[in-house]
Amino acid sequence: MMASQHKKPIWFASPPASLTEVNSLRKDTMVEHLGIEVTALGDDFITGRMPVDQRTKQPAGMLHGGASVALAESLGSIAANMVIDYGRFYCVGLEINANHVRGCSDGFVEGVARPAHLGKTTQIWEIRITQDSHLVCISRLTMAVLKRP
Repeated sequence: MMASQHKKPIWFASPPASLTEVNSLRKDTMVEHLGIEVTALGDDFITGRMPVDQRTKQPAGMLHGGASVALAESLGSIAANMVIDYGRFYCVGLEINANHVRGCSDGFVEGVARPAHLGKTTQIWEIRITQDSHLVCISRLTMAVLKRP
């Protein structure tokens, strides 16, 4: 796992939004449809989980790689927007890549997003998705930080 590069909380708001507030943003979105939920906010990371079920499997019965990418981008995007002054800025995805390391066919997968770079105009997030401590997918998400009009 990536070593923490930050000695204090990275979130813009202090304290950061509650899990209830963060998860309320899922309503009527793909995040809600896939069953993704944020489960923890640490000083420099966000954790979430997603079920491996009929919504997230491919026809052969394994977790769909696109579902893993959806989990990674969801966690990274939520985290990116919590780091900035959301009244003045917002973050959008520029690029995402993913390496699918191990398959799984049931249960839940858990993702942990940590920043690799927090700049004024871009952010880079590393998202590690695991099941029972086994690496399932590793992803890198690049976000653009845009000024609100």
